[in-house]
Amino acid sequence: MAYVTRATTSGGRNGRAVLEGGVLGLAMGFPKELGGAGDGHNPEQLFALGWSSCYCQALMLIAKKHGIDAQAAKVTCEVTLNTEGGFNLAAELKISVPGADKDKVQAAAEEAHTVCPYSKATKGNIPVKLTVV
Repeated sequence: MAYVTRATTSGGRNGRAVLEGGVLGLAMGFPKELGGAGDGHNPEQLFALGWSSCYCQALMLIAKKHGIDAQAAKVTCEVTLNTEGGFNLAAELKISVPGADKDKVQAAAEEAHTVCPYSKATKGNIPVKLTVV
């Protein structure tokens, strides 16, 4: 085992989520789109933050194999919570590597998707779209 972290939430989507040791605590809240006040954060936002960061690191690692300098890479993770037919998620990863060949970035993006732990965890579980911009 290389790394373990823990978070504890009380009060669900209208509660408070705290990382072990209290190094980060966030007020949670329902988004306005789901009938909430829009105060606080929600699990989809936190998932998007984690996935975009993790995927960007995977892309930077893989890009070298494709002859790309990905130090300026940006990854936007868009997470959608669908409510039709029960609650479910969908995601889109938007990848930008300024100055790099788009076809090379596409190949690196697809390979990074096989390496990133978040991508592996969601494979076959939710629809995911990779878009090179």
